[in-house]
Amino acid sequence: MKKIIIVTAIMILVASAVFANHHKESGMKSIVDIAVNDARFSTLVTALDAADLVDTLKGDGPFTVFAPTDEAFAALPEGTLEALLNDIPALRNILLYHVVPGSVSSSEVVNLSSADTASGDPIRIRIRNGKLMINHAQVIITDIEASNGVIHVVDSVILPPSA
Repeated sequence: MKKIIIVTAIMILVASAVFANHHKESGMKSIVDIAVNDARFSTLVTALDAADLVDTLKGDGPFTVFAPTDEAFAALPEGTLEALLNDIPALRNILLYHVVPGSVSSSEVVNLSSADTASGDPIRIRIRNGKLMINHAQVIITDIEASNGVIHVVDSVILPPSA
């Protein structure tokens, strides 16, 4: 009888831990869900949809996304965004240049000098005048945690060398 009680207690503890962990994970949103629900990223969401990257960035990951704001997209030369929305391979390449495989927090990013992106091209990482820079873009918000990675908000669209 004592063994049955112990086994039952262990099963209840395991079930409770599994339920708590599942509940915790399900409460956290994916990178895409966070972007969709944040008005600062409406252009990014439109671009991800056009480039057929929404499902990818909703996937398991983990991913680190350097997410340009609507203001960053608006700062591109006139007609650039419209041209990219009509050139899906170029748009996809630029968007993937903002994604680093793995979840890299700001405390880890500052110790790197570069990182390989999902586009295959590396980005340059440095601290300039006390500010974290990804190529020429300044990271303005760090460590927005998602269920499948982390988002760092940048003030410029980061263009790969091939663009």
